[in-house]
Parts: sequence; C-alpha cells; structure tokens
Amino acid sequence: MLGFARLGGLLGAIAALVALLIILVKQLIALVGFVMFVLKIAIVIAFIGLLLLIAITFLSARRKRRREDEEL
Repeated sequence: MLGFARLGGLLGAIAALVALLIILVKQLIALVGFVMFVLKIAIVIAFIGLLLLIAITFLSARRKRRREDEEL
C-alpha cells in the first residue's frame, strides 16, 4: 500500500511539473508576441519619421531654390 502512495506522489509531482512547464511556455509565447508587437510599432514609427524627414528636406531645399531664383 505504501508503494502505491509513493507512486501516486511521484506521478502527481511529474504531472505538476508538466503543468508548470505548459504554463511557462504559454507565458513565454505571450511575451514573445508582445515583444514582436512592440518591435513592429517601433519600425512603423521609425518609417513615419523617415518619411517626415525626407518631406522636410525636400520642402526646405525647394524653398531655398526658390529664394536663390528670386535673388538672381
């Protein structure tokens, strides 16, 4: 009878470890998903910033060219 109790305790411990591993993997997947989302948002913000920088440079060069044409 004592052997069955030990076997039950061992199987219970293994089942608890497996359950903890499953929970850990789920949390890890959620963390990776969140990090990927943040990375995507950062890439989009950087792209928008780059487009704004290009537009500002284009407009300032155009304005400078107009001033030079008016001075001549």
